[in-house]
Amino acid sequence: MRLATFNLLHGRSLTDGLVDPARLTAAVAALDADLLALQEVDRDQSRSGNLDLTAIAAQALGAPEHRFAAAVVGTPGEAFRPLTHDDDGHGEPCYGVGLISRHPVTSWRVTRLHPAPVRSPVYVPGPGGGLILLRDEPRVVLAAVLDTPHGPLTVAATHLSFVAGWNVRQLRQVIRALRALPAPRILLGDLNLPAWATRAVSGWRLLARRPTYPAAQPRVQLDHILADRHGFDQLPPVTAVRTPLSTISDHRPLVVDLGTRP
Repeated sequence: MRLATFNLLHGRSLTDGLVDPARLTAAVAALDADLLALQEVDRDQSRSGNLDLTAIAAQALGAPEHRFAAAVVGTPGEAFRPLTHDDDGHGEPCYGVGLISRHPVTSWRVTRLHPAPVRSPVYVPGPGGGLILLRDEPRVVLAAVLDTPHGPLTVAATHLSFVAGWNVRQLRQVIRALRALPAPRILLGDLNLPAWATRAVSGWRLLARRPTYPAAQPRVQLDHILADRHGFDQLPPVTAVRTPLSTISDHRPLVVDLGTRP
C-alpha cells in the first residue's frame, strides 16, 4: 500500500502562479498513491478556477473513494467564516483538506479544531510578502475507516495551525479523536511541527523522516505520516520513502510504501 500526503498550495505553481487542472492531474498521478491526504485544498474558489481539487485528484488516481472537508467558507487571507455544520458552505467558496482512497471506505468522520485566539507572525515569501501578522483559521480532521487487504484501517488527514504551541494542543486533540476509531490508525498531513515534536506530543511512530519544505531545497519536515503504536504490528513494514519534486506547491509530497505493492 502506498500512502502519501501533499500540501497542494491550492494547486498553484510557484513558476507562473497559475492553477492548471492538467498540471494538478499529472502531479497527483505521478504519486500513484493508494491513499492520499491533501491539505490547502480549494473547492469553488475563483483563484483556482472554481474547481473541486479533491475530485480532480481522485480522478487522477482512479480512486473511487474521496471526500473534501472544508475548514472555512470563504478565502483564507481574505474574508472567511468557520463552518457551523458539515453541510455548510455548498455553493460558496470553501477551503480545507481532502482524503482519497483506492480502498473501500466503510465510514467517515469529521472533527473540527478551533483557531488560535491571537494573531501570529508568519513569513510570507514573494512580492508583497515578508513578516506579517496573520489571523489563524479553524482546522479540520477528516478520518476514514478503510476496508483493505490487511483488514480495517483508520486513516486521517489534517492541517494544523501555524501558531506555535496551539498546533501542539491540536495534535493532542486529533490523537484523542482518532483513538475512538479502529486500530491500526494512521495520521497524514501538514502538522506545522518538526519530527521530534510530532513524535513527542503524539507518542505515535513516524513512518518517514525526510524534509519536505520548502519544495526547492527542503530543510524542515512539516508534512508527516505517523502510526499509532496500538495495532502497529498489524501494518506491513515501510519499504520505501520518497519526497519527489512536484510541478506545484511550496511543499514536497511525502510518499511511504508499506510492504510490497503488486
